[in-house]
Amino acid sequence: MKTTEKTFDAVKYMRQQRDKLSEKLSKMTKEEILEYFKKRNTQTSTKPCA
Repeated sequence: MKTTEKTFDAVKYMRQQRDKLSEKLSKMTKEEILEYFKKRNTQTSTKPCA
């Protein structure tokens, strides 16, 4: 089996995104967090294909 070099590291990317979101949410109140996700949910209309 050949080893290939990755051009995109999905695990590293997800960890970066999680850390970025955690930092942002840590500075918000409970109400601000709820509003953030409500607004984000309406903006994101892309659904994954099954």
